Amino acid sequence: MASSAPEPLRPADPLPPALQALTFVSGLQDAASYLGLGHVFTANMTGNILVLGFSAAGSPGFSISRTTTSLGGFVIGTLLGGRLGVAMADQPQRRWVGRALSVEAVLDAAAAVVAATVTGGGRDHVVIMLLAVAMGMRNATVRKLAVPDLTTTVVTRTLTGLIADSSVAGGSNPMMGRRLVTVLAMVAGAGVGASLVLDQGVAVALAATAGSVVAVVLVHRLRSRTTAAGTA
Repeated sequence: MASSAPEPLRPADPLPPALQALTFVSGLQDAASYLGLGHVFTANMTGNILVLGFSAAGSPGFSISRTTTSLGGFVIGTLLGGRLGVAMADQPQRRWVGRALSVEAVLDAAAAVVAATVTGGGRDHVVIMLLAVAMGMRNATVRKLAVPDLTTTVVTRTLTGLIADSSVAGGSNPMMGRRLVTVLAMVAGAGVGASLVLDQGVAVALAATAGSVVAVVLVHRLRSRTTAAGTA
């Protein structure tokens, strides 16, 4: 019977490229939230913990309420993601992952719509909450997948492995390509997100986030079916 527990990766497994694409999305989304929603992260919760400390110390430009909204949304999303993993434990992994990412795409799209159509002081908090719930669900899902160096929201461990396992450090460069692409994906996503916020506004950047997740869902589904058919 299929399980949501980590499955061995096959050479042509579509999961690592999907997670690398989601790393790009995380960079895009955090650029949109940090630059367009008041210096708050909605993907990188380590950053939010730091921002909360900055805010508590009275540093200008940061908001305790926005940061706690993001952290609270992330907690809710993580709980939902954990429950989804349990509920779909007897389903094929690709179906479980597709369901989780589809929910993320819907939440991201809702955030983009709110950002584009709603005015008033509470708008940003609603957008932050929606994005953080989406990222909580994704993080709960990716954690269960447990693919090395592909957490999709932070690249500190990936960058450490890239350097510490390099030939310069006496290593054998394992997964060098995957690690390098993952780090570059985060940088690229942040660059694209920043450009969209500065040139088009936060709503457009969030629409690009939602569209990117939809693209990941569709490509992963197609590649999963192709891989399954090839190994049948």
